[in-house]
Amino acid sequence: MDDELAQRIASNPYYQQLKTRRSRFGWWLTAAMMVVYYGFILLVAFDKSLLAQRLGSGVMTLGIPIGFGVIVFTIVITAFYVRRANSEFDDLSQAINKAVLK
Repeated sequence: MDDELAQRIASNPYYQQLKTRRSRFGWWLTAAMMVVYYGFILLVAFDKSLLAQRLGSGVMTLGIPIGFGVIVFTIVITAFYVRRANSEFDDLSQAINKAVLK
């Protein structure tokens, strides 16, 4: 890539906005995922009796739906990121292309 083009992109206000918004959003989602995942791991490590409580008279314990919830949470936040990336972040990327590649 041409150094002049890279400099124009880096100095573009839309690029700065994109970089800030995407980074902030990514860190919030990372923090949320870490809380959910490590919260589950801490429950496994320190409160096995809570997770071992039976639900009904079968073999299902509380740990199974909570573990499933961690997986579903991961899918949901991934979909949330993709939705925002395909709208807001792509719009900012197109604005950068229009401004820089005149």
